[in-house]
Amino acid sequence: MTKVVLEVGDKAPDFALSRDGGGKVALKNFKGSKLVLYFYPRDDTAGCTKEAIDFTRVAKAFDKAGASIVGISKDTVAAHDKFIGKHDLKVTLGSDPDGAACEAYGVWARKSLYGRTYMGIERTTFLIDAKGRIARIWRKVKVPGHADAVLEAVQDLEA
Repeated sequence: MTKVVLEVGDKAPDFALSRDGGGKVALKNFKGSKLVLYFYPRDDTAGCTKEAIDFTRVAKAFDKAGASIVGISKDTVAAHDKFIGKHDLKVTLGSDPDGAACEAYGVWARKSLYGRTYMGIERTTFLIDAKGRIARIWRKVKVPGHADAVLEAVQDLEA
């Protein structure tokens, strides 16, 4: 299978996922508004927790700038609900257990840790504009300062 490599200007791949609290979250729900779509490896791990807390910290500013935030991992809805409750998160979390959204966005990648290679989610954020096109991509995200950098890009993006 060939890995998808999305570029700025590409149409954002469609997705429809079960979400925290029940119900669905889909790209079509955000038509006409900006969307920050961030992919992260796993609920309640150090980096992923810090990233979700940082996005929560600036969630009101994202809302004011006309953008929604959705985090996606392969964790279950039950794990997302527990993660949100434990850390009082204010972001929507989509569950992608079969990895279809991860594959569509090209974030399912070979990774290595302590000399061991494995497949996993590469921490990546996409800013999708009101027309459903990718406006910015942050690959191999380092968490410190990331939410603020994304917020600045959202504020600079025309509606």
